[in-house]
Amino acid sequence: MQFLEACHQAQARVEDRIRCAKETDLRRLPLKKFVINSAWCVAVGLACDLLAWFVLLALDGESAKAELKRIRYTLLHTAGRIVRGQRRRTLRIPQTWPWVEALRAAFARVLALPAPT
Repeated sequence: MQFLEACHQAQARVEDRIRCAKETDLRRLPLKKFVINSAWCVAVGLACDLLAWFVLLALDGESAKAELKRIRYTLLHTAGRIVRGQRRRTLRIPQTWPWVEALRAAFARVLALPAPT
């Protein structure tokens, strides 16, 4: 029974990723040429992978469980600026943005990741 449950969870995770890829413009192929459409599919796949890694590494709590559409709206479509000064990187975003703390926490988690070797 546990094996079947694990298989079902894996299948549900795959179906969820496919649904998210369709929401990330996988349904809209730009042209009728196969080469351009295959490049488009690769770009959508890369975008989905980047979003999945962003959720895994930078988000926690309620924002980590949110749908990708909400993550795009609340965190990725924010007018902000990364400023370098005094050997630090800081994130400048409007204080009136409702999700400013979640974005700052995600930015701090990304900066805290160890550098690749």
